[in-house]
Amino acid sequence: MTTTDTHHAPHGYISDKDRYLNRLKRIEGQARGISRMVDEEVYCIDILTQISALTSALQTVAVGLLDDHLKHCVLDAARAGGDEAEQKIKEASDAIARLVRS
Repeated sequence: MTTTDTHHAPHGYISDKDRYLNRLKRIEGQARGISRMVDEEVYCIDILTQISALTSALQTVAVGLLDDHLKHCVLDAARAGGDEAEQKIKEASDAIARLVRS
């Protein structure tokens, strides 16, 4: 499920957008490398090691985005109060729950 919010200030990650995009490009390269390793029948433990590194890289991006969301979107909504504040807090809580499960 994707939430789009076009009525408010830019998302918190915008100031770090280039950094996130560069990191995601590296992650994309890591995923292609893992695929290549499987294709070349590399030792399974070596593949699992790379999958662990990829998972860690994705978690780092996710935590950064969550931090930006809390510092910008949730904080702004909390200042405004009302239903929007409750919605943003619930979104953040749900995102944290998904991250913890993954």
